[in-house]
Amino acid sequence: MQAFVYNGQPSRVVFGQGALAHLEREIGLLGAGRALVLATPEQRAQAEMIADRLGGRTAGIFARAVMHVPIETAREARDEARRLGADCAVAIGGGSTIGLGKAIALDSGLPILAIPTTYAGSEMTPIYGITEAGLKKTGRDPRVLPRTVIYDPALTMTLPVGLSVTSGMNAIAHAAEGLYARDSNPIMDLMAEEGIRALAGALPAIRREAGDADARGHALYGAWLCGSVLGNVGMALHHKLCHTLGGSFNLPHAEVHTVILPQAMAFNASSAPRAMARIERALGTAGRVSASAALFDLARDNGAPVALKDIGGMGEADLARAADLVVGAPYWNPREIGVAQREAVHRLLLDAYHGVRPD
Repeated sequence: MQAFVYNGQPSRVVFGQGALAHLEREIGLLGAGRALVLATPEQRAQAEMIADRLGGRTAGIFARAVMHVPIETAREARDEARRLGADCAVAIGGGSTIGLGKAIALDSGLPILAIPTTYAGSEMTPIYGITEAGLKKTGRDPRVLPRTVIYDPALTMTLPVGLSVTSGMNAIAHAAEGLYARDSNPIMDLMAEEGIRALAGALPAIRREAGDADARGHALYGAWLCGSVLGNVGMALHHKLCHTLGGSFNLPHAEVHTVILPQAMAFNASSAPRAMARIERALGTAGRVSASAALFDLARDNGAPVALKDIGGMGEADLARAADLVVGAPYWNPREIGVAQREAVHRLLLDAYHGVRPD
């Protein structure tokens, strides 16, 4: 039996269709009375809906969250929370909004109540990321873990199909890397495999029928499990690549994860055979299609981008700089990714740029 250490994250999860009805109760359980509601500009209407529901418990709305949490936006939000005398933050949206809540909590210790409307998984982690001078810096701090998470599949029903697929692939990436993490454990392995299985079944169903409530529920369930894996064990090459491409080249978060995931799995396959076998089992392709190729097919067959060139925002010439950044400050990885592996990392990025199917 594998020896391991497991730390449960101290967060409360309220899950189910209509779970938003419990918002007022959950704010009360936090002991809060003045909530700053956070959102992106595009989701301001949802922020206003939350503010109306909370009534006098609303301190204000800050609907200026953007990708990768620029430090300037984080500072504006922190100052607004102080000015309004907020004693908690309610973040409704995806990783950008929840990440902004974390930036506020990192500085002030304000409790966060997260209401995810995508499958990003940030709500289940004590991981934060802030971009400054073109570099995205990440870290872990227990203060940024949302105290309460309300998962209501009804809030994801209008998430566009394309974004649903890329957001789901982003979630799968957390679980896939968790399966070969240096600090992996059997509990996280179970959650990772189940999370991948749930999302792999839900995404094609959502593409067929965007309003499939059961599929939306399974996708959100899978995202919760995958996010829990991200919050409990370390990540590796895939996440380093995505943080580099996102923070330094301002590429869209979920789309980058979708494109890079199959290529990173192919790069690590020979060094993590047990993890690949579990991914294949979760995807239902064991003995037929490799984990990396099956993930590529899942994205491609459901209309998601599989090539960086199709996302826009960087050219092929930029890949050399990206490779230098990755090997210059690498994460731990089952296959070494130091300076000596720079050409192999560059080749991975070239395959991702052109959308080459692994294997």
